[in-house]
Amino acid sequence: MKKLILFIAIACALGSCKNLVPYTDAMKTEHNWTVDQLKGVQFYLSHDVILRRELSKGTSEIIHGKIKMVDGKKVDEILIRAGTPGIMTDMPKESKMFVSFEVGDDHYLSFGVNPKKGDKFVLLAKEWNNGMGLVHYSGEEYYTDPDSHYAFLMVDLHKINNTSLKQHVAKGRKIN
Repeated sequence: MKKLILFIAIACALGSCKNLVPYTDAMKTEHNWTVDQLKGVQFYLSHDVILRRELSKGTSEIIHGKIKMVDGKKVDEILIRAGTPGIMTDMPKESKMFVSFEVGDDHYLSFGVNPKKGDKFVLLAKEWNNGMGLVHYSGEEYYTDPDSHYAFLMVDLHKINNTSLKQHVAKGRKIN
């Protein structure tokens, strides 16, 4: 009896696990999703993304992130952890999308197809320098930490492939 309960518990746990896979251009093409349909897809972040911007001396109010001292300077830092769920808010081009991981105007990061990384939708920046990207977030310019350039979008393949099928079997017709 104990083994049966343990087996059921493990089966339930495995059945509810997320099967996160990279979101790729091929996946978008295969499912032929429209922009409205993509707005209903739950995306996840693959790696931590840390955004930092230096505050001017007169700046004291921080609305987003947290204030931190780095090399004696006040820095506004925003951390978006790996696995954080996000939603697509806009798709300005077929190969580029804006994904928001928190509520608020302009609270999104840009992701785009990178052929060098298996056509994954990777974090985009205005410019990259020594692995650090310059990105726009919430109306401000931030620099990413060097590891953020590894970040890409993921989706739960289990939910995507879990489509419902409504089937009706025709019984046929006979002549009276």
